[in-house]
Amino acid sequence: MQETRPSPKPSGEVTPEGAGWLPHGYHLRSHSHLDGQLVYAAAGAFTTTTAYGTWIAPADRVTWTPPGFEHSHRFYGRTDARIVAVPVDECGQLAEHPCVFAVSPLLREGILALTGDRTRSADAARRLRAVVLDELGELPEQSFHLPEPRDDRLRAATDLLHADPGRNTTLAELGRAAGTSERTLSRLFHTDLGMSFHRWRTILRIHHALIRLTDGDSVTDTAITCGWSNPSTFIEAFTAVVGQTPGRYQAGLRDRGD
Repeated sequence: MQETRPSPKPSGEVTPEGAGWLPHGYHLRSHSHLDGQLVYAAAGAFTTTTAYGTWIAPADRVTWTPPGFEHSHRFYGRTDARIVAVPVDECGQLAEHPCVFAVSPLLREGILALTGDRTRSADAARRLRAVVLDELGELPEQSFHLPEPRDDRLRAATDLLHADPGRNTTLAELGRAAGTSERTLSRLFHTDLGMSFHRWRTILRIHHALIRLTDGDSVTDTAITCGWSNPSTFIEAFTAVVGQTPGRYQAGLRDRGD
């Protein structure tokens, strides 16, 4: 029988909302909410982890977690975290699985308004939230999802890569460390994670690169630390996944800080 992913739980904690500055490395342990949740970093970056894997949300990305999903967050850099609770009866037009969306100017302003200091009536907040949800419905999901394995052999191999994303260990070497063959490990990446070993490691490295760029590391230092042999190959891979060059991404961070 094929193993299935855990289903979201029907119950959970009260969903927090609002804004606050969180320190680098701040970790919210695994929990769930009765409502859906949008989390946006107006500054900084964070990851959301569920049984389905990990999503990273650098600046100009927002994560969506449906009601009942067990999840945790880790924040990188000093993060201006904005959280919007979405009542269950308003979640119908959003995805039934966790995901990441790009933040358009309208979406950003809506989230900032909902999480700002101004007091609004329940009806006014619902109308503003409807604008945010309508805008989300027009935006494509972003490919920042890093799936996590269920197979113990594959988990042993990916744990080594998590510990040092820049290591250039071959698939054969990982297989020996995990007690299996290169061929079996290659098959497990495809069947368990839905992608090749090379693709999975590239996304893992992009996750770490986004965090380093957010912290202010140079493009060259980020490329070398995260395992690319030269900046040009890093820029090409980063652009293919993120949709913009690392230099443009950092420039956008500076623009939002002005």
